[in-house]
Parts: sequence; structure tokens; C-alpha cells
Amino acid sequence: MALHHKRDFKTKILNWLRLTDEPVIKVYHGYGHSKKLIIYGHVLKLSPLPRSKYSQSFWFNAMGLLRSFMITPYSCAVLQMEWEGKIYKTESDKDGFFKFEWEDKPPLPQGWNTVKVLLMENGEEIAEGLGSVFVPYPTQYGFISDIDDTFLISHSSNLRKRLYVLFTQNARSRKPFEGVVKHYQLLALGNTTKDAPNPFFYVSSSEWNLYDFLVEFVNVNQLPQGVFLLNVMKQFSGLLKTGQNNHQGKFARIVRILEAYPDQRFVLLGDSSQHDPYIYQSVVTHFPEQIKAVYIRDVYQKNKEKVAEVLTAMEKEGVPCCFFVHSAEAIIHSQRLGLINSDVVTAPILEKQS
Repeated sequence: MALHHKRDFKTKILNWLRLTDEPVIKVYHGYGHSKKLIIYGHVLKLSPLPRSKYSQSFWFNAMGLLRSFMITPYSCAVLQMEWEGKIYKTESDKDGFFKFEWEDKPPLPQGWNTVKVLLMENGEEIAEGLGSVFVPYPTQYGFISDIDDTFLISHSSNLRKRLYVLFTQNARSRKPFEGVVKHYQLLALGNTTKDAPNPFFYVSSSEWNLYDFLVEFVNVNQLPQGVFLLNVMKQFSGLLKTGQNNHQGKFARIVRILEAYPDQRFVLLGDSSQHDPYIYQSVVTHFPEQIKAVYIRDVYQKNKEKVAEVLTAMEKEGVPCCFFVHSAEAIIHSQRLGLINSDVVTAPILEKQS
């Protein structure tokens, strides 16, 4: 009886904090190429409940961020997934991270495909998680975009401002740069149709903890649906260092995409606040034939000259670059390169720098 009451008390406290200690499987958007498909995810013993309220309240928003890092990984979890009648199995690592990588006979089903992952214990299903695998349509270009300060205003170069927006705003109140949504929507439909959009990959140094936040932000602002490749999930002690390291890992994630689609040409989009120009320069050096263009948003004055030098070096390698403040400039540049349909943009709206 005492154990029962103790359990009830713990459950009430967790519910009050909007947490759960029931096993949870988070399945992230995966992608398919050639004959192979890949999905990633985490299994957690402690995790936040889905957000139910969005408001301007500092308390709600601060707690929403804190909860994202109140997690306990479920290591060595046995996971099972079914695809086209076949059963695939894997195990989570010490951080609760798992990956399914499997083959299917081409042609793969293009577009978004739902997958269900099961957590198995002693042969019984104890939890399930739903996700999607995106198989790109045969389009002319693909797009690999950073997130923070590329389309989401984040103030990455200023610790005080960065923490302020993290703790006081949410996925529905955070703002994109003016004009960037229009640019990305045009890129998604450039030289193709709504039924077969160009693929978008969102590659960031932000952690998997912020996945739900980022998906909600993309959906609310009507940015192109895409596959996210993020950084290693952090626990509560690593909260203040979110998005601030493992930039080399970001290079590796971009390489993974390029190697998955060797016949696809890509456009890279980033900003000047951190390491994007240098990472993209390395990408161009290793994959010169696959990179169609590079876009860098000018958000950090101190880096302006150095970034301009890096972009000039890439242009000498034959890769067109656009170093811009306003998205209207990037739209015009994309028109000139033939990345977007020129007939749909007649009067780009100049944006105000936020």
C-alpha cells in the first residue's frame, strides 16, 4: 500500500511538471535514397509530455524549455519496426538513441511514408512511436539549411539575447526573418510542382531536445517540410550550452546527405554568426560538383570581412555565393540562378532586419 501511495504521489508531481516516466519513443523524420531508408529516434524513461498550451507567460515558456532537457535515456531498449511486411529490429545506445537502416527494392514510395516503432520487453509491446520517412521526388535541386539565425531569429552570437529568447518565447511566438519563408517556399517549388517539392534538410548544432519545438515552428510558419539532422541530446546539466558545440558533427551530417544522394545537386543556406561559412567551404572542397550555390545571411558584423573572404574563395571554385542581409536580396539572386520560377516573383518585399 505504501508503495502504491508513493507511486501516486510521484505521478502527481510529474504530471504537475508536465513530465512522464512512462517509456516514450520519439521517432524523427527519416529519409530514403536509392534502395535504402533511414530513421532515427530516442527512447526515454523520463520525458516531457506534449505541449498543450502556448502563451506569452514567462513561466510557461521557461518551463517549456526546461522540460525539454528533463530527460532520462532508455539504454539497451529493444525496438521493432515493420516495413512492407518485414520486421526490423535494433537497440538503443547508452543515450537512448536508435537508428533503423534498411533496404527495399526500388522504386521506393516517393513522398512522406508513415512508420511505427515499437518498444518490446519480454516479447511484449510496451510503447509505440510514429514517424515519417521522406523519399525525395526526382527534382533538379535539394536544399540543406541551417536553422538558428538562418531562418529562425536566435541571436546565436550574443549569449544574453540567445538565452532571453530561449527562455521567454515558444515555437509559436519566435519569429523568422522577414521574407525568409517566402524565399524557402519558392525554393521548394522551383522548377517543380506542389505534388513533387524539392527536398529540404534542416541541419543544425541544436540538440534533439528541441526537435518538437523546431517541427512546430516550421509548421506554424509554413516553411517547407523537411528532414531534421540535429546534435546529440543533452540532459539538464547541458541546457545552457545548447547549440554551442560539435560543429564538426554538423559537417559530418551534411556529408551523410550528399553521399546518400550522389546524383543530386544541393544549395547550402546558413548564416555568419558561427561556423556555417567555414563548414560550407569544406563541403564545397570535398563535393564541388554537388554544390550549386551557397547562401549566407549576414547577421554578425564582426565576422563580415572574414566571411566575405571565405565566400570569395568558394566563388573562385565555381560555386555562386550570396552574402545578404535581407531575404529579398537572396530571392533576386535565386531568380538569376534559375533556382526559383522567375514568373512568380514580381515585386519582392524588402524586409526589415530584426
